Amino acid sequence: MSARTASRTAGRGRRGSLGRAALPLVAVAVLVLFSGATIRAAGDNLGFDFLAYHQAARRVLEGLPLYDMGYEQAGGFGLFYYPPPFAVLLLPLGLLDPLVATWTWTALLVGAFGIGVWLMPVSSTVRWATVLLAGLSWPFLFALRLGQIGPILFLLFAAGWRWLDDPVRLGASAGLGAMVKLQPGLVLVWALLTRRFRAVLAGGVLIAVAIVVAAVVTGPASWLDYAVLLRAVSDPIETAHNSTPGAVAWQLGAPMAVAATVQVCATILVLGAVVLAALRTSAEASYLVVVVASQLLSPILWSHYALLLLLPTAWLLQRGLWWAAALPLVTALPLVAVTPPIAYPLSFAAGILLPLAVGLRGGRAPASARQVLPGPASAPG
Repeated sequence: MSARTASRTAGRGRRGSLGRAALPLVAVAVLVLFSGATIRAAGDNLGFDFLAYHQAARRVLEGLPLYDMGYEQAGGFGLFYYPPPFAVLLLPLGLLDPLVATWTWTALLVGAFGIGVWLMPVSSTVRWATVLLAGLSWPFLFALRLGQIGPILFLLFAAGWRWLDDPVRLGASAGLGAMVKLQPGLVLVWALLTRRFRAVLAGGVLIAVAIVVAAVVTGPASWLDYAVLLRAVSDPIETAHNSTPGAVAWQLGAPMAVAATVQVCATILVLGAVVLAALRTSAEASYLVVVVASQLLSPILWSHYALLLLLPTAWLLQRGLWWAAALPLVTALPLVAVTPPIAYPLSFAAGILLPLAVGLRGGRAPASARQVLPGPASAPG
């Protein structure tokens, strides 16, 4: 190696080291700056969705029905359409003043996201890159503004990713996810396809206990009300501000029949990708495919769901595919005014196809071959 080449190599190494050293400071600064600005800009609208959770908890504490059955479409203020066990988990917050409860919940969301990043089995550099991307991500910032559950699902999915080889923890994370929102229960279907039967059992037992406890606390009729309400507010095409493939097709001018066909075809393709990934790729690749699929299969696809795309992005970054940062950057805050609705279903599709493609290329590795990195204090840069 010539002296000039050696000098260039050393220079790149020094710049890389400086970049890794500065990344945590930049990531935290961006996250704090944009999160703070978003929360401040929300004003009295901070916790728009959380206040519906708070009202539901208050109704339970006052002995009233959990669900307000007067709603006919998702998106309205005060609509609570989550499973009864989630309302039970919210009861302590229902004891607080709405303003205090909103700020407490916002802090819990930030903490949940931070713990989720810490749990991801990736290097410290990728963790800090994920924090930086979150600070720029409109879906993440919008979830904080609304008080949405996305950061909690991020934590539960990250926990399942870290403990893929621990059936109890994996099953518990999926079961808790299904208690908060039904779609994460798809992880248990994946566990069944990949013969993780103990995880299925652990998750199933947790869900069964939650169903019984919720029936006692909120009343047996709450489950019937939940089913009726969910059916009434789950129009995947005509719901306003919805970004499902069928809804976007309809918004672009497609006839209702065509939009409905698009939605059905998208659902079939997503389910096919889940099965293919489970049978032909590694545990990590197929798990992350299922994480994204659980959201894309939702009858309502809100823009803030896209914060969960940070998980497959981190997995791709860990493999040196730095172009994967474009996945969350497509819906970054600086672009929010020009980002078309179709960007969201396309981003989710990429969040499925990229791990699937990388996983298929790598083949299906046995569980024992999966390398889990240590915690952030000792993770390599």
